[in-house]
Amino acid sequence: MSEESKFNFSDEEAEKAEALKKEQNVEQSKQAVKKDAKGLFASISKFLSELLDFRDDTDRDATILAIKADIPFKGATAWILVCSIFVASIGLNADSTAVVIGAMLISPLMGPILGVGLSIAINDIDTLKRSLINLATMIVLSLLTAFLFFALFPLNEETSELFARTRPDIRDVLIAFFGGLALIIARTKKGTIASVIFGVAIATALMPPLCTAGYGLAQGNVKYFLGAMYLFSINTIFIALATFLVLKLLRFPMLKYANSAKRKRISRFAMLIAIIVMIPAFGTFMTVLQESKYEMDYKNFIENEVEANDKLWLQRKVLDKENKKISLFFNGDISDEMVSSLQNEKKDYENLLDFELIINANKTRNADRLMESLDRAYADLDRKDNVIGGLQKQIEELQGNITNLNNELESRNTKKGGVSFSTLSRDAKVRFSDLEFFGYSKMLESKDFISIDTVSVVRLKWNEKLADSIRIKKENELNNWLSKKLEEDKILILK
Repeated sequence: MSEESKFNFSDEEAEKAEALKKEQNVEQSKQAVKKDAKGLFASISKFLSELLDFRDDTDRDATILAIKADIPFKGATAWILVCSIFVASIGLNADSTAVVIGAMLISPLMGPILGVGLSIAINDIDTLKRSLINLATMIVLSLLTAFLFFALFPLNEETSELFARTRPDIRDVLIAFFGGLALIIARTKKGTIASVIFGVAIATALMPPLCTAGYGLAQGNVKYFLGAMYLFSINTIFIALATFLVLKLLRFPMLKYANSAKRKRISRFAMLIAIIVMIPAFGTFMTVLQESKYEMDYKNFIENEVEANDKLWLQRKVLDKENKKISLFFNGDISDEMVSSLQNEKKDYENLLDFELIINANKTRNADRLMESLDRAYADLDRKDNVIGGLQKQIEELQGNITNLNNELESRNTKKGGVSFSTLSRDAKVRFSDLEFFGYSKMLESKDFISIDTVSVVRLKWNEKLADSIRIKKENELNNWLSKKLEEDKILILK
């Protein structure tokens, strides 16, 4: 082997060794990163576990005893409920949020609802019976109290606080569920957190729906009654569901029975009750979620496509979710092109695709627009009246100036020995009733263009029905009368 071949072979081995070394370094780096990642993940998991795990801080026996102690409904508890119902009803009637919140804080309704969730979770059939009986009694007493208040109290107008409890949406479902979670977690903690219990009482708002349902009964308003009871049912079911889930998560001990067959039977019954509670809960959730989607798309459609269009004058709108109809009432004519445009724009809203869009238009304007037009017309008339009034004032001033000038002329003429024109014309009309126009003035004339004479000139106009012979006769009589009156021999009469 030549020296050159040996040299080349050594270079190749060196390159391979270098590459192998690099691969080993990369592999070692990967292993180090994986090890660090595992350590970081373990640290994060431990931190989150310590942060969120509340099982070690649970007092199971004390929690069961505390919940069972709040289930009974008699004596002082009944009177507290009645008082809280009255306070809540007054707050709803006065549209006072602060008063309604105060009623929520003193309400004892939460006890039986937690009892239902607890009894199902631990297979306690006796506690379940007591919870359901007490809850039903509380509901009936609450409805009766609210009914009597709104039926007898003279002021029973609808308020925003009442109306807000008749239309539950997806937010009410979430509030009830997470409020129930917070409540039962606070209940299970060693040393119950009272502030959490009060906060949940306010958030879930069990009292106002029952008061609103009583208002609906008192007013014969079925829509209010059903809407309010629907909201109360949502709150009740989801609080009980949250209680059941948390107690199952915390592995609360199941109630043991001496009779094995009875234990299995009760366990199956409790599981059936749990399923029955969960089914409507999820059904309610999906129903309210879908209605909320309808409401959201409907609101966006009205704001973006109808109210934002300057060519449309929306007067009233109605959303019928049961029959899936949207009715829009417009003032003024709506062209076929505009109707087609609205129909096409509705297709952009996924949850409104199955809804029928009904357009109602008319040529009449609403009262507000008519009043605006009427006010503008009155304003224009006022401006015109002001202009006319100014012109009339100017005319009166001109008439006064003319009268003053006439009087001044007559006064000057009278001072010079003349006759007042007003007197002369009035006397002429009295003597010659067929005279319709009379004019009188002095005129200067010159026959030789040297000397100047003054001549009285009279201009006359007779009634057209007057015969020529009679008119000539009357003119002669008028000439003679004027000569005597003016003491002048020559009177020039113009026609």
